[in-house]
Amino acid sequence: MYAVSKISKKKRRKKFYINGEEVSKLVGFLMPSRKKSFSISGMNVENINIMNKHLAHPLVSKKVTAKFNKLISLLTELIVSDDDSGDTFREALNQIEKFRLEIKNKYRMFLEKKELEEMSNKLKLLKKMAEGKLIELNNYSEMVHSTGKGR
Repeated sequence: MYAVSKISKKKRRKKFYINGEEVSKLVGFLMPSRKKSFSISGMNVENINIMNKHLAHPLVSKKVTAKFNKLISLLTELIVSDDDSGDTFREALNQIEKFRLEIKNKYRMFLEKKELEEMSNKLKLLKKMAEGKLIELNNYSEMVHSTGKGR
């Protein structure tokens, strides 16, 4: 089921209803466009909102997998780096939490449980590593700081 509206920029956007619900309130995957519009049969279409989970799954899965792989490479780079201040570990933890919230809010309903569990397990492992290194760094800095004061 689809609804196409040809509206000039000067006019207000019309509201479309499907089965008594406004189309803009329906939850779906909004397809991204690089040019801010798609060209379909010579018409420019600004928004394509996919509400069928089976149709949206491959698109969302591909997008999330690309983001996840990019995040994994960034996290391994941050965790492996030698930083005495601990900023890289805090940044890694922030990136993990940001990704988790984004998946939870935007993409969870379009992904399969198995995919979510695999990503979650990998992120938990990296989070434990980052937290462990951060705690280790804090303990080391406290130890150095406390031994340097006493006589």
